Amino acid sequence: MGDAGAYKDLGDAELLRSLKDGSMEAFNALYQRYWQPAYNAAFKRLNDPAAAQDVTQDFFLQLWNRRADLHILHLPAYIHTSVRNRVLNHLASQQRFLPMEDLFAESASGGEGADALARRNEWLKSYHALVDALPPGRQEIFRLRYNDGATPDEIAALLNISRKTVQNQLGKALARLRATLGAMCWSILP
Repeated sequence: MGDAGAYKDLGDAELLRSLKDGSMEAFNALYQRYWQPAYNAAFKRLNDPAAAQDVTQDFFLQLWNRRADLHILHLPAYIHTSVRNRVLNHLASQQRFLPMEDLFAESASGGEGADALARRNEWLKSYHALVDALPPGRQEIFRLRYNDGATPDEIAALLNISRKTVQNQLGKALARLRATLGAMCWSILP
């Protein structure tokens, strides 16, 4: 990335104003300041350096391309939300799993009644209680798979266990969750 010059010491609001006017130096200063936090946020969910880099680059490309139309009040919050949405889109395109909270947040953003929201919150509370009650090893495997999106092979390598053990633990965890939460799902999902 290019030189940020005198812009590197400016605050976010000043940089955003200059960015809106087409200043490449302001963009470079924002890029240097926020590339690593944006990448870290993407990597935390994807656990894939190349995919996290793609998501981060896409965020900055869109920041530049849409600079004249953006109305950003708090840049770190904007980055967090934008990167999260790009990660969710990436996971959906890869047909990987979305965290339950994100899935419900996505569907809730379209608007719904208070009853449906209360049922979803109740379901999420039950879901978290069940996951928390899993044996520690099974719980860790479950969270790596469904919260962090790691593949069974990645989990096996990370925990130094066999892929078959990962699959067995995931199967037991899912069977327990299905047995307890399965009936509730149909009353929650639209």
